[in-house]
Amino acid sequence: MKLFLASISTARIRAKSVTDALTEDYVARASRYISCATQFHDSEIALLTWLERVAARTVPVLILLDSRGKQLSSDDFAEHLIRLRDSGVQSVILAVGPPDGWSPLARARADLLLSFGLITLPHNLARLLLAEQVYRAFTILAGHPYHSGH
Repeated sequence: MKLFLASISTARIRAKSVTDALTEDYVARASRYISCATQFHDSEIALLTWLERVAARTVPVLILLDSRGKQLSSDDFAEHLIRLRDSGVQSVILAVGPPDGWSPLARARADLLLSFGLITLPHNLARLLLAEQVYRAFTILAGHPYHSGH
């Protein structure tokens, strides 16, 4: 299974930030456990178009971060990812959306709407939290002490 951490970035030229460096660090850590990469798209439509072209034997699973989505504990998130892997899913796209939120079209295409709570997070911080939770999920599954139940 391959994980893609995707995000919508409306800026034409993205300046690297501290949160970008931390995000890439967590993606690199997660890559020790599973194939993991980041993706940037100019628009929601660009993301959905790319999603339709992802080459795989199975339909890619799309998980959108959305404050109206389902809240999962870190353990539950880990279990969800491992169930996807064990069911034969080849590609999972975890996406942070545009500033105005996801359109009804994107929400309808999503296999899961995932929430980190009712708060609104800055885009880069949401990406960082997502990358950290992916890393945490795979350390939980590996029995690594990083998680340690808190």
